[in-house]
Amino acid sequence: MSSKPVNNRSVYGDSRDVEQPDVDPPEGFAFDTYNQSDGIAFLEALAPASFPLCVFDPQYRGVLDKQKYGNEGSRQKLRAVLPQMGDETIVAFIRAIDRALMPSGHLLLWTDKFHLCEGIGDWLAKTELKTVDLVVWNKLRMGMGYRTRRVSEYCVVLQKAPRRAKGVWRVHDIPDVIEEKLAKRSAHGKPVELQRRLIEALTNPNDIVLDPAAGTYSVLDSCRWAGRRFLGCDIRG
Repeated sequence: MSSKPVNNRSVYGDSRDVEQPDVDPPEGFAFDTYNQSDGIAFLEALAPASFPLCVFDPQYRGVLDKQKYGNEGSRQKLRAVLPQMGDETIVAFIRAIDRALMPSGHLLLWTDKFHLCEGIGDWLAKTELKTVDLVVWNKLRMGMGYRTRRVSEYCVVLQKAPRRAKGVWRVHDIPDVIEEKLAKRSAHGKPVELQRRLIEALTNPNDIVLDPAAGTYSVLDSCRWAGRRFLGCDIRG
């Protein structure tokens, strides 16, 4: 009686076979705290091909221009204090992130429905980054919209070549739609628990996670919960 051959080609795996090299923070920056700097200058000061994960949450200008909401007035008073990013700035950030990421490293790119539908392909030109997954965050709070009202944002999962899951993505019980309410109202806050799960999936304990536009520093909180190091900044400190 012959036995069936064992299938060793599964894409699943609960460990990572990629390791981050030892790196020091650039001069004037510190791990696991707030740093004030221009994000692109920060990224360009990093050692190339040295980090497994970056989280990037741009303050998009596009939807405000398209729908003519502007960036002032009572409806946008929380956004008015935030520096806006046009496509040229976002492209510069993503290319600098691509330079800093290790082979098979990941970028978690937060985007809204407008930019998701318009397409982000132009942002990725001249990089090694490709989309490998998408997570939908239900904020449990009604947003704006001329037709349907927005309750969600999107975390696009991008991976630098060589792209693979086994031996890189180590957690396999994360759903692709997650409900999480923010602890307090914020114009640009992101879900700490969801980010923690993704950080655990894409890094080893004590790995360094980058965030060049930290905003409310939700990624710092997520790293603390996940047992990872944080290195990031915001232009406002």
